Amino acid sequence: MLSTFVASSLSLSAPIGVSRVAQSRVGCTRMSDDEPWNSNAQSSTTLDKSTLEAAYDAAMNAPAPAAAGGKQDFLEAEPYWDQSTIPVNTYKNKAPFVGKIVSTKRIVGPEATGETCDVVMSHGGKMPYWEGQSYGVIPPGTNPKNGKPNSVRLYSIASSRYGDDMTGTTTTLCVRRATYWCPELKADDPAKKGVCSNYLCDSKPGDDVKLTGPSGKVMLIPEKDPNVDLIMVATGTGIAPYRSFIRRLFVEKTPFGEAYTKGTGQAWLFLGVANSDALLYDDEWQEVLKAHPKNFKLDYALSREQKNKDGGKMYIQDKVAEYSDEIFSKMDNGAHMYFCGLKGMMPGINQMLEKVSTEKGVVFEEKLKEWKKAGQWHVEVY
Repeated sequence: MLSTFVASSLSLSAPIGVSRVAQSRVGCTRMSDDEPWNSNAQSSTTLDKSTLEAAYDAAMNAPAPAAAGGKQDFLEAEPYWDQSTIPVNTYKNKAPFVGKIVSTKRIVGPEATGETCDVVMSHGGKMPYWEGQSYGVIPPGTNPKNGKPNSVRLYSIASSRYGDDMTGTTTTLCVRRATYWCPELKADDPAKKGVCSNYLCDSKPGDDVKLTGPSGKVMLIPEKDPNVDLIMVATGTGIAPYRSFIRRLFVEKTPFGEAYTKGTGQAWLFLGVANSDALLYDDEWQEVLKAHPKNFKLDYALSREQKNKDGGKMYIQDKVAEYSDEIFSKMDNGAHMYFCGLKGMMPGINQMLEKVSTEKGVVFEEKLKEWKKAGQWHVEVY
C-alpha cells in the first residue's frame, strides 16, 4: 500500500564505511513480498481520459511559488506549528489527481536483499501535504480476481512538503519492489508480484500516476515545542516519514528547523535493514550528522552483519533495547516516539519497555496509556 547523526554519539556495532547508496545500484536480487499498502481501500470507478488530461494540464501549467530569501516558508501555517489546516483527502479514489513521474532510481547496493526505489512525482502544487502523511497510488489495470480496477495502495511520503527540489510541486516515495520467489519454478512468480510496487519501480519519467490523499495525522511532528525529543524507529521503507522529518528539521531553512537547531531537542533515528547495502539514504544521514551533531543521532540495526547481546541477529528491537533506560527517561520527559515499518518489531519494543517499567516499579500498561493520551506514541506499521 500505503520518502548519520551525532559524531560523538553515533552508535554502529559494525563499521559502515562509505555510503552504500553512492555505490553501484545495478543488478537485482529477489524481493520479499512485504509492501506497505492498504488492501481494504477500493477504487470504484474509471475516469474519462479527457478529464484526467485536463486536470493534469491545469496543475502543471500553474506557476510554482517562490521562496523568498532562500527560506522554505511559503507552505507554512500561521503560526507554523498550527495543525488545524493540514490538508486531508484532497483527492479521493473516485476522482484521483493525475501527476507525472519525474524520476525513478534504485537506491540500494548490489548486495541488498531487495530492490528499493526512490520515486519522485510532480503534483504541480495542487496536492500539498505535510510531513508524516501518505499518498495513495492507484496502479493501472484490473484485479484479475474480480475484474474491478486495481485498488489504491498507501505509501508514506519521503519528502518534506516542499519536495526534494524545494518548489512545493513534487513528492517523493520510497518503494520496495515486492516479488514472490516460487520454489517450484525456481524463479519469481509474476502472478504474485506486488502490483503497485512493481508499477512504481518500473515507472519512467513522464508516466502518468493516479494519486489520492494526502491522508493521515498519526505521524505528525509536534512543532510547537522546538525542544522536543523525537525518537524514530523504522524498518526498511518505514524510513520514509522520517526522511521528511529530517529534511524539514535539518536540510531546509524552515521556521521549525531554525527553531529546532537552536533548541535542545534531539532527533534520534533507528533504522533496521538486512545489511550495509540495504541502507536507505545513508549519504543524506551522514551529511546531517556532520552539520548537526548536537541535535541528531543515528543507530543502525543490520541483521545480517551485527549480533545482539545474546549473539543472535541484530534486529531493530535489539538495537533500541540497548538504550532502553535512556529512551524510557526521554519518554517520561515528553519525547515523542514513532514506529514505521514491519509490525513484527512492535512486540519486542513493548517487551523491552515493559522490562524497564518493571525495574522502575511502574505498570507498563498504565505508562503506555499515559504516553498515548499525551500524544507521544505514534505507530504506523504493516
